[in-house]
Amino acid sequence: MKDVFNIGGKKLSSRLFIGSGKYPDSLIKKIVNSSGSQVITVALRRVDVNSKQNNILKSVPKNIQLMPNTSGAQNVSEAVRIARIAREITNSDWIKIEIINDNKYLFPDNGATVEATEILAKEGFKVFPYVLPDLITAKALCEAGAAAVMPLGAPIGTNKGLQTKALIEIIINEINLPVIVDAGIGAPSHAAAAMEMGAAACLLNTAISSAKNPVLMAEAFKLAVDAGRKAFLAGKGQTSEFADASSPLTGFLFK
Repeated sequence: MKDVFNIGGKKLSSRLFIGSGKYPDSLIKKIVNSSGSQVITVALRRVDVNSKQNNILKSVPKNIQLMPNTSGAQNVSEAVRIARIAREITNSDWIKIEIINDNKYLFPDNGATVEATEILAKEGFKVFPYVLPDLITAKALCEAGAAAVMPLGAPIGTNKGLQTKALIEIIINEINLPVIVDAGIGAPSHAAAAMEMGAAACLLNTAISSAKNPVLMAEAFKLAVDAGRKAFLAGKGQTSEFADASSPLTGFLFK
């Protein structure tokens, strides 16, 4: 059975989204190929269409879906402005909304994110909002026209894994939009766990860029996301309080 991921008007075979920060442009193509990813996030500040050396878009394969982000935005107006500029420059109507005014933990501003999502969705953007995992916010984003909801697993860049797993699972079970776990995933096992509980996809960057061998780690995450997705589709077996042998333990010796 072919598992096609329909999102933002696209049909994808990969459920691993990757970032483009923290490693040189020259490594991006290798990471894309190794990960099998079909979606990559790009910060607008790394795009310089007038530069031959400092334009990250030249390093991204042409068949990859660009998801510009509003990194650096601290309020609604800044996020909306960055999104509009990004669409003009990249010709992509996908946008990842990041509105962060907390300089210590880099937590997203959920209220401002909902407001920006509603504005941009009405303008035809496919909006992917990055938020703290909160069911009320997730439902508001559904009403605002988001293409997906992207709750963090742990503070961004920490590689701590699914510290908010219980909250993310509630969102997965209670809304009809795809849930993409974003931020905090630090090991392939974290990604597999997110997919096993029903996440539609995972987005990560630091876990790959901080690895000793980023290209190999990208492949490891590809396999982990695939394995977690297959486990979810297969349906995990029930847990039991007591042991239950898979084969009979008695009787066969005395027949």
